[in-house]
Amino acid sequence: MRLCGCVLSALVLIVLAGKPALAGDQTVPGAGNANAIALAKQSPMVQSAYQFIQSQASKIKDVKLRQETLDAIGNPQTCVTHRAHLTDAQKSAIVQTLVSQGLLNLSDAASIQGGAKAGVFPPVLDDGTSCPKLPQAFFSAPGSTSVFGHHSYPGGLVIHESNNDIADVHLADEYRTVYGHSGRSGLPTISGDATGDGHDGKHDGDSNPDIFIDEDIIVGAPLWHDWAKTLVFQWNADGSEFIELNFGGTGSNDNYGAAGDSRTGAHHIITIAEEMKRGLSPAFVITMACAHSAPTSGNEFKVVNWLRAGAIIAQIDPVARGYLYVDSKGNLRLPPLRQLGNNVNLNTGGQTNVLAEYTLHNLSDADFTYSGPAVDAVNVLLQSIAPQFGVNPSDPNYLNRFRNPILSFFTGERLLMIYSNEGIGGVSAEVQKLRDAGLI
Repeated sequence: MRLCGCVLSALVLIVLAGKPALAGDQTVPGAGNANAIALAKQSPMVQSAYQFIQSQASKIKDVKLRQETLDAIGNPQTCVTHRAHLTDAQKSAIVQTLVSQGLLNLSDAASIQGGAKAGVFPPVLDDGTSCPKLPQAFFSAPGSTSVFGHHSYPGGLVIHESNNDIADVHLADEYRTVYGHSGRSGLPTISGDATGDGHDGKHDGDSNPDIFIDEDIIVGAPLWHDWAKTLVFQWNADGSEFIELNFGGTGSNDNYGAAGDSRTGAHHIITIAEEMKRGLSPAFVITMACAHSAPTSGNEFKVVNWLRAGAIIAQIDPVARGYLYVDSKGNLRLPPLRQLGNNVNLNTGGQTNVLAEYTLHNLSDADFTYSGPAVDAVNVLLQSIAPQFGVNPSDPNYLNRFRNPILSFFTGERLLMIYSNEGIGGVSAEVQKLRDAGLI
């Protein structure tokens, strides 16, 4: 049986959107963090994804990038370096600087208990010490905002990053295949078997690409991109999440003083700050910053503003560190990297400061285009079958008892694909596996 989409949509709006959440005090670690950790530990899907991303990180050849990445995602005692020794007065000053620099609109923090300061500086363990700690395990964080966001369940972060990392590696290989080989004549060609099974990468006698795409950046950027979701999306007692602050602009004149909106999720900018504080390279940090927008088609200002905001939080000079460049008009721009002498006129008709890695990483983060709708639909499907498993969708503990465990074990994408082919019976059969195992 297939349920009418209009009925399902009404149901989810009534039960989930209308249900009061236990909004936690976002100045202290989430009351539900421990529950999320316990759940994510049990999920084979989550734990295999966590092992996969650590395996990917171990393949990074650059020693510093490999060590910092493995520490950030795999060390349960990793230090949140941009928060080390940070006082409350310093936090207030940083928030004020973001406001004065047009990178934060205080009204955007109105719904957050704790205000803008709590949004920019989510609670951590051992705050203010030389080594503040993550408030939850890296593998227990969700992939997005509460209930309706993509991968919005314990462990969703590592599943999202696994998908994105695979996508980025494949996209880079695609670019090398299409744009990166010359034939015997010295002119570029595409191999006739470029899409064949077991493709060996050979192109008209040339097995090596003659363009450079940094594989360390391709592998590492998706692993770092959502690192700060461990801070931003902590868990409330009822299984919902903290509210995320959007900043990195005011929403009005963000495009070098002209109309533009460069606001984005706090997790994105906080991750940039952590990368800068750890001294990761400009090419890597800028690539990671491009996840939410490639700096092309008039959108360079967005990436610039996110780098500016990250640098303010990290308390570093982004120009001196090579993350930004001042052009002849006095505007901060993305620096031209890898070019001999970097003697590039950024006021020419085109952009000369765009690396292929920027766009590839941006494309690899497009998973949300299916993952978001999948969660929306599966929210409704789960509510429709909850009663047959003895669960009332109106139960205040519904998220912890039913919805979150099911998504942590099966994912929204898998369940929606099963529903598309097998109907609601197929979804029920998957959920029954957890009932049989005593997990719900």
